[in-house]
Amino acid sequence: MLARISPVNGRRLALGSLALSAAFLLVAAGAGFAKDPPTRSVQGFVTAPDDTPVVGAVVYLKNTKSLQIRSFFTQKDGAYSFRDLSPDIDYELKAENQGTWSNPHTLSSFDARKTITINLKLNPKK
Repeated sequence: MLARISPVNGRRLALGSLALSAAFLLVAAGAGFAKDPPTRSVQGFVTAPDDTPVVGAVVYLKNTKSLQIRSFFTQKDGAYSFRDLSPDIDYELKAENQGTWSNPHTLSSFDARKTITINLKLNPKK
C-alpha cells in the first residue's frame, strides 16, 4: 500500500528539502571563502658597515604597485620582519639609521618562497 502525502505535508517536505539544500550550499560556499589568500613574509638583519647589528634602524618596505610604505624599527639584534605580503606584488626594501642608508633591494613577485631573508647593510658615511 502506498502512503498518501497530503498537499500540506507535500509542501512541508518540499520546503524542508529546499532549506536543507540551501544550508548545504551555504556551508560549501563558506568553506571556499574560509581559506586565507596566500601570503609571504620577508625578514632579515640590518648591519653597520663593520657588520655589527644596528638597533633602532628604520626598514622601509615599499609596495611598488600602490607606492604604500610600511616601516619597522629593528630590534636589539638588528632584526626586522614584514608579514602578510602579497605574492603578486614587487616590494622595495631599504634601511636608514642616523643619515646612512642601505642600498635598495627588491623582493620580486617571481620569488615563490613563503619566507624570504634579505639582509641590509648600511653604507659608510661619506
